[in-house]
Amino acid sequence: MRRSTAALLAVLMAAGCTTPNDERGGEPETGGIGPITIAVGREGAAYLPPLLERWNQTHPAEKVTLIELPEAADEQRAQMVSNLQARSGRYDVLVLDVVWTAEFADNGWIIPLERGAFPLDKFLPPVVGTAVYNGKLWAVPYTSNAGLLFYRSDLVKKPPRTWAELRRQALETKGKHQISGYGGQFLAYEGLTVNFSEAVGGQILSTDGQEVTLDHAKAKAALAFFAQGLREEWIPAEALSYKEEETRLAFQEGRLAFARNWPHAYGSAKAELGDRFSVTRLPGPDGPGISALGGQNLAVSAFSSHPKTARDFIHYLTSQETQRRVLSEGSFPPVWTELYDDPGLIKQFPYLPVLKESILAAKPRPVSANYNQLSLVIASAVAKALTPPFHEPDDSVVDSLKADLTESLSTQ
Repeated sequence: MRRSTAALLAVLMAAGCTTPNDERGGEPETGGIGPITIAVGREGAAYLPPLLERWNQTHPAEKVTLIELPEAADEQRAQMVSNLQARSGRYDVLVLDVVWTAEFADNGWIIPLERGAFPLDKFLPPVVGTAVYNGKLWAVPYTSNAGLLFYRSDLVKKPPRTWAELRRQALETKGKHQISGYGGQFLAYEGLTVNFSEAVGGQILSTDGQEVTLDHAKAKAALAFFAQGLREEWIPAEALSYKEEETRLAFQEGRLAFARNWPHAYGSAKAELGDRFSVTRLPGPDGPGISALGGQNLAVSAFSSHPKTARDFIHYLTSQETQRRVLSEGSFPPVWTELYDDPGLIKQFPYLPVLKESILAAKPRPVSANYNQLSLVIASAVAKALTPPFHEPDDSVVDSLKADLTESLSTQ
């Protein structure tokens, strides 16, 4: 679906108008001001009630109600899409994964926002790009993220910077300490797309999302590196079933010496391992690697009856004071650059300097209104290449992947 009726509604909403809403009983025109809801996944909802209460105390006529969606990202997206396709106003503020922005904008499900209304110049530059599509700001960065390498600092003297160093150290720790080497997210889902994207340096589509730019040699090298690890068993075969949670548990329970994961895994690893681990940037072919850019953006539903309140609430959630609370109380990486250099926060979250480096060097996943389909194509192709007996991939594997991606783009 492209912009049609929904796009017209988006323009009206952006101008501060309202539309009748069956679910709310057709509220009278209020200039876009009134009670709203925020829809967010369960994992990101636990710390929100105090923040919402602070808003509600000072905005009694514009109270915000929290709506918890499922924990799994694909289920969150499915519920949002179903709601928006029905033109329901149940959700006013949407907490979107950064890779959904293009899709929701392209379908007219969210409204464009005014750049000058938000302190975008204070945010980490890469995260701002995740909220822009076709030259317009469609959302506001809320949290950021980048993949990190967790490693057992009690078992290795110096963290690996290259794939060769990771392989050597993983084999050494496996031999000396009977502990598996490296684990990432290798199940055939979005996590595998992320791991592959990081391994090829993030270059899969052109910046406008219209052309496949995946480098053949880099793609083949990435698949060969993963296959080698599985063949030599410093990547355990069970890692083929790992998502983030399985990787987190394997590392903190002492079953992995190295693990690729998001910063959210730091707290539980600290509780289990104490000072026996640390984090660093992901290794790459010849030096520090490139992480995929993660995080969440805040958008206003095109079918909200109170878009002005929704925009004001987004301004509140992305203010520096609230962003500090998002980190200190929710453990979600903020988007304000200067918070990563705050001594008090670094003491509480020692990984912040490394995370800042990783985010600044990170690359976005493919920017496309058809991202979910593209991700499925990538994950399926990579999973097929990483099946026993883990042979070195030939050129046909990459050729097939590029052809499938090109076909997916042509069907948009």
